Amino acid sequence: MNSFQLYLTLGFQHIINIHGYDHIVFVLTLCAAYSFSEIKKVLILVTAFTIGHSVTLALSTLNYVLIPAPVIEFLIPVTIFITAVSNLFPAKEGRQKLIYIIALVFGLVHGLGFSNYLKELLGAETSIVQPLFAFNVGLEIGQIVILSVYFLILGLALKLFRVKHHIWRIFISGAAAGIALTLIIQNKFWG
Repeated sequence: MNSFQLYLTLGFQHIINIHGYDHIVFVLTLCAAYSFSEIKKVLILVTAFTIGHSVTLALSTLNYVLIPAPVIEFLIPVTIFITAVSNLFPAKEGRQKLIYIIALVFGLVHGLGFSNYLKELLGAETSIVQPLFAFNVGLEIGQIVILSVYFLILGLALKLFRVKHHIWRIFISGAAAGIALTLIIQNKFWG
């Protein structure tokens, strides 16, 4: 297996790893407010998030940004909680650009969480550009898989079980908020 393929695979496996479920929960929560007919908005949203986490993943891996891991491990569930709570309120017209910016900022936080893992993987690599790019591509392929499964399940819930989308949004967001609160308590970095 060549280096690109290795890091691509590692990025993919890292994102879909059930033991690192916080990122999966965030992506699902981010999408919960949207129906399949709004897939363009979802793609822009996920792209904004991707840009954010790619930037900080690179900056942190290159040691330009150094934030203690306990702070990041606390902030990641905070982003999930804020996203989940915001899903409980109907989006007002004209707020979509703000939501994209928030996704970008939250992506910055999540990228810092991936960076510690990637730093360990890179070890003594002479150039990190290709491994960093491959890892990011693997992460994105994983996110696409997560979104595909999510929208398949959403479609089944809406069509077969006649679940109303607003009930689905509340259910997903409520579950995510509960998971996030648990993680926030577990990851508090003070006292």
